Amino acid sequence: MNAHATPPPALPDRPRILVISLRRIGDLLLTTPLIRSLRRAWPSASIDVLVLPGTRGIVEGNPDIDRINVMQSGQSLKLALQLFKRYDLAVSTQTGDRPTLFAVLSGRRHAGLVAQDGSNLGSRLKRAMLHRSSPMTPNTHQVEQVLRLADALGIARVPEVVCPAAADPQGIAPGENYAVIHAAPMFRYKQWTAEGWRALAAGLRQRGLGVVAIGGPGAEEQRYLDSVWQGLVPVHQASWSQSTALLQRARVYVGPDTSVSHLAAATGCPTVTLFGPMDPRVWGPWPKGGLDRPWNASGTIQNRGNVWIVQNPLPCLPCTFEGCERHIGSASVCLEELTAEQVLGAVDQALAKSPPRAAVA
Repeated sequence: MNAHATPPPALPDRPRILVISLRRIGDLLLTTPLIRSLRRAWPSASIDVLVLPGTRGIVEGNPDIDRINVMQSGQSLKLALQLFKRYDLAVSTQTGDRPTLFAVLSGRRHAGLVAQDGSNLGSRLKRAMLHRSSPMTPNTHQVEQVLRLADALGIARVPEVVCPAAADPQGIAPGENYAVIHAAPMFRYKQWTAEGWRALAAGLRQRGLGVVAIGGPGAEEQRYLDSVWQGLVPVHQASWSQSTALLQRARVYVGPDTSVSHLAAATGCPTVTLFGPMDPRVWGPWPKGGLDRPWNASGTIQNRGNVWIVQNPLPCLPCTFEGCERHIGSASVCLEELTAEQVLGAVDQALAKSPPRAAVA
């Protein structure tokens, strides 16, 4: 039911729709509730997405998406000409100039997010250019922001984060009862301590769980994970599709504030996420089945659905800065001082809701 009784745009019987998400992997994953809402509203539509290089894997095999367009570096003009008025509806999920411009150029009708500040000339121009728009509001979850575009389009919300298609993890998982750990965020300011990860793995084994550590193919990430695990836990490279399958069967997942944690939550896996300076009200993992009430800005252990957020709630949280020195290479004291015992406390809560699977005869 549309909360604002806004009539949907008049589209052809088999409309072509483009959803634009020119940000990182986690941002793209969190647009999938809007894409599912569009699919439910127009079941016969052809729905394409426009994404950045290196992000398409998170929507590979998504049943709501027909085609993935990738914006290659230096080819914006060529792509704009290729997409010009190709779509009956184009939707930008960001407030930036480039995604908004591509929505206006690509769609006969268009919608998008705009900055809340009505006094800003750029925001006023974007609002005037777009047929439908929704203002970004502070301290609001990213999924809620994109679902407000569904409201603006006059279609029903479907608050479901959709995973990439699952693929065989090729024997990575040890038996039935195992935990998955992803210890490597993209930036230093989201890193926990190596000692903390090793103590966590030991605690998981004491609880009778096998430990599966996963990581990406990047050389820098591999070096970081080698320094964390020091050969104590083998690190497996898993694609997004393989990670989906691993997480769907895991007893529990533990990781920092990354796209893998968002994926884990979407699979329904009991998900424990370590948060440092970022605001969980905006970026907390979205539980499978939806978020029944917003995350708090700060707390020791918070639980919503199949997700637990662990923080070291210093008075400065959430500062939203890139580390205590305010650059991506700096550490965050709130994470440096977070103890393994606190994380294992959240793990125990998650395991209590995830009983062991019976052994296969």
